[in-house]
Amino acid sequence: MKGTRLTFSLGQYEAAVKSCLNNLQQDRIVERIWEQDYTVWKPSPDNIINRLGWLNAPADTLKKIQYIRSEIVPIINSGIKDVVLLGMGGSSLAAEVFKDVFGSTADCPTLRILDTTDPATIAAVTASLNPDKTLFIVSSKSGTTLEVNSLFQYFYNLLLKKSKTRARGLFLFITDEGSPMIKLAGEVSSLPIFLNNPAIGGRYSALSLPGIVPAAIIGVDVEKLLQNAVSVMLREKTHKSSGNLDDTGTALGATLGTLAQMGRDKLTLIMPSRFASFGNWLEQLIAESTGKEGKRILPVTGESLSEPGAYGNDRVFVIFPDGDEDSSPKIASLAAAGHPVITIKSDDIYELGAQMFIWEMATAVAAYILKINPFDQPDVEATKVLTSKMIAMYREERALPQEEPSLLTPELSIYGGSKAATPAEALHDFLTQAKEGAYVSIQAYLSRAPQMDEALQQLKTAINRKYRLAVTVGYGPCYLHSTGQLHKGDAGNSLFIQLTADDFLDLDIPDRIGSDKSSLTFGTLKAAQALGDRQALIELGRKVIRFHFAKNATAHIKILANSMTIL
Repeated sequence: MKGTRLTFSLGQYEAAVKSCLNNLQQDRIVERIWEQDYTVWKPSPDNIINRLGWLNAPADTLKKIQYIRSEIVPIINSGIKDVVLLGMGGSSLAAEVFKDVFGSTADCPTLRILDTTDPATIAAVTASLNPDKTLFIVSSKSGTTLEVNSLFQYFYNLLLKKSKTRARGLFLFITDEGSPMIKLAGEVSSLPIFLNNPAIGGRYSALSLPGIVPAAIIGVDVEKLLQNAVSVMLREKTHKSSGNLDDTGTALGATLGTLAQMGRDKLTLIMPSRFASFGNWLEQLIAESTGKEGKRILPVTGESLSEPGAYGNDRVFVIFPDGDEDSSPKIASLAAAGHPVITIKSDDIYELGAQMFIWEMATAVAAYILKINPFDQPDVEATKVLTSKMIAMYREERALPQEEPSLLTPELSIYGGSKAATPAEALHDFLTQAKEGAYVSIQAYLSRAPQMDEALQQLKTAINRKYRLAVTVGYGPCYLHSTGQLHKGDAGNSLFIQLTADDFLDLDIPDRIGSDKSSLTFGTLKAAQALGDRQALIELGRKVIRFHFAKNATAHIKILANSMTIL
């Protein structure tokens, strides 16, 4: 491996970071992490001692490569052209990174990720596939993920109607040892069941089976990927910190944790568009690990570099240079203005495995500095409980809860806003509530498409420029598995804009496989998830406004974005 190089331009913060590194050395923190000493983070072993399998995951997975290949080669050779992965969060994000960065080799199938409950998206995927030449990967570590189980029941029933024998050969399962999904997989599939180490949490599972099996199916050189990760793993394990900034995850984590303590808690990830999915993977790893107990490191993705004055004093920049563009002048100007900047360079894409391990170690070290447990997600359950209540209400009353809008027009309705005369004024009134250090989260329960991506980016950019606030964008329900923990676990001084719309079509979710009976649709499930998360945020004292579009959501989001330049 040629190496991954980290360059730190920390200005006034450098002395504090180096002091932190010296303290890490004196307290043997890195050695204790490798000794699996749970007291690094908390006095109790709960949700720590059983979540440290990621430390040796690259080496452990490398030993399984021959087994993985022996199981997947017959599947590839059977004429499969497309692979659809049904997964959420840690069960899908790493696979999406490998798909986007490496692509499929000529003799391997293409991979698609389905991580949504949006019926239009599911219908579009369904219509585009040849069922006889499509492999479905059902990936859920717990085996109980609501979205994954719903998607499985939907697709399995579709294929079951064609041929029970054929259906059994088109579903491959990845789950944890001891998962309830094992029994189901044995009943409905003749393909192998890949059992992952349950001591590896979902967001730390990229270099274990949930990430590596899909990568191998599309022809990624997973041996090389894991070998690079193992090299870094061994370096991290044996590295003795000198108190200086170097290329280790320890130095990166010390920097991120120290800066967050000093108010620089908006981790702004600047990277080429072809690596956008790597930014999404980092977003989950960092947000879900550090957003708790009133603390946070908030990843901000999808931004282009602006002039230093466009940013508040809460930013730290991590820049992955684009080989096609010289960004060094902009980087220099950020550093000169006092913004801390970390530049990360790699020589080839297969160092991605090394990068993943560096960031996992950095996240664990940063969490130690923040005095939090990076492996639990104590606030995620709130949305799940409220969503379940919404679904139960719907099944009993055939309707979801309703509330009075604060503004109603033929095009949209607004909930939770001021008594403004126009949608633009309502949004402006909402955003002027922002306090120092706040951020804005746009939560889009809408159909993902290039035009929608563009509209959301316009709204994000407009808010950032007018109010100088960090803005994140997530599609629902995906963000619930990435940033949902941080939204509910941090200090709560931020603003949430929820975007919903009427579904122009809907799809039934079978109550069970082999049955046409359905008491819930994907559209209703998506709506229940939006309502459940909004209610969870409100109950925690968060400020939330919802815009519900009756038609043409894309156009009206662009109108809102344009209004920011007028008000």
